[in-house]
Amino acid sequence: MADYEHIVYMLKCKDNSLYTGYTNNLEHRVKMHTEGKGAKYTRGRGPFQVVYIEKFPTKEKAMQKEYEIKQLDRKEKFQLIRNKLKEVMQFENTKEL
Repeated sequence: MADYEHIVYMLKCKDNSLYTGYTNNLEHRVKMHTEGKGAKYTRGRGPFQVVYIEKFPTKEKAMQKEYEIKQLDRKEKFQLIRNKLKEVMQFENTKEL
């Protein structure tokens, strides 16, 4: 398995709620959520939008981050999403230079 295969992700559900999860195969996991075979919480809440992804070298570190995110309130989760988006945009802007 390659480095950084452990992923913590957040889904925005159609009811605007957020779901945080862990996987080592994001594409497959989102497919499971979409088919209603993912977490119980996400059943009937699709379609989903992946709004946050963070990769880790170990399952332990990923699970730790998942727990930390789940302790945040809704406002803090959206701030985390905004911060990650800014990070991505800065990376994209420096790549073009």
